[in-house]
Amino acid sequence: MSKKIMSLLLVLTLVFSIALTGCGNQNQNTTPEQTTEETGEKTEGSTDQKPAEPVKVGMVTDSGTIDDKSFNQGTWEGIVKYAQDNAGVIEEKYLQPSGEQHTDYLNAMNDLIDTGHTIIVTPGFKFETAVNEAATNNPDVSFILIDGQTHNGDGNFVKHDNTVCVFFNEHEAGFLAGVAAALSTKTNKLGFIGGMEIPPVQKFGWGYQAGVAYANKTYGTQAEIVDYIYQGTFDDVAGGQTLAAGMYDKGVDIIFHAAGGVGVGVFNEAKERAEKGQEVYVIGVDVDQYEAGKISSGKSVTLTSAVKGVDTAAYNYIDAKLNGTFPGGEVVTLGLKDNAVGLPKENPNLSEDTIKKVEETVQQVLDGKLTIPATQEELDAFLK
Repeated sequence: MSKKIMSLLLVLTLVFSIALTGCGNQNQNTTPEQTTEETGEKTEGSTDQKPAEPVKVGMVTDSGTIDDKSFNQGTWEGIVKYAQDNAGVIEEKYLQPSGEQHTDYLNAMNDLIDTGHTIIVTPGFKFETAVNEAATNNPDVSFILIDGQTHNGDGNFVKHDNTVCVFFNEHEAGFLAGVAAALSTKTNKLGFIGGMEIPPVQKFGWGYQAGVAYANKTYGTQAEIVDYIYQGTFDDVAGGQTLAAGMYDKGVDIIFHAAGGVGVGVFNEAKERAEKGQEVYVIGVDVDQYEAGKISSGKSVTLTSAVKGVDTAAYNYIDAKLNGTFPGGEVVTLGLKDNAVGLPKENPNLSEDTIKKVEETVQQVLDGKLTIPATQEELDAFLK
């Protein structure tokens, strides 16, 4: 064979080899999105197929810290649980803003967006205007706003296809807490401490009042809410403890707090008294606060908690985004029928009889035989 023919064969072999290599690289670099577009299958990075790179999910905390044993912590735990249940699918991070103003929240969200976070979770009504602005400026980022709805500062809802706004029927959880308190009190004197007088806190309180009245009427209890106070903030721990001390001094033995960090002060007062042998209790809020009420003996001053599934909301809507079912532009309200509010699954300080009666009450609501008041007007009518 001549040298010219040998050289030609070598060149052809080299060209063929390069072509095969190029095809191989092209297949390796095909993204899930490209594949699904071609096949017509489910898009949006379904968790049925692990994405090439984890999706970055960011959270900005509201008043308080990530370990506030309340709203921030509950939301963050939902994100963390999603990461644990779906290894390698998301990469989670939270930021605590420098303050609690519109610009503080917006700056924190922008910091997350600038570092590649494409899903942002924000817990609390204080984020409403900041998320509204961020959603407008970042249409490719998805926002999960818990306990609030986007608006320009006038309260009028502004729809964004990249944002879901999630609310809860707090009055239903408050109602069950009221029933449990009325059935558990030894002194027949109950208290309520709210943080800021805003709709979610008001609804907890309206439900609580109605629940106590319902227990008195249905189960023959004689409980009375003798103190009902809004402290005015969500972070004044000392203020919460002072209010709780005053109530316990009056003979109140159960205080329901819907007050965020103020509730830490309520727990502090209850635990100090319990350490000295006094039998007083706190009803927690938002998440199961049994652990927050533990004293040195291992017992807890937490009677029960009025829970709303902030963790469930964060978890489910992250999953919805990754599986192509994100309800962008919608305002969603979750309640008892969604298993998103109620009392914790475990309530060591409630008697079996009390738990049974609470479960009966839940069934009455689910069967449509009992409507729980969600406004002051509805509460007034309910109490007549």
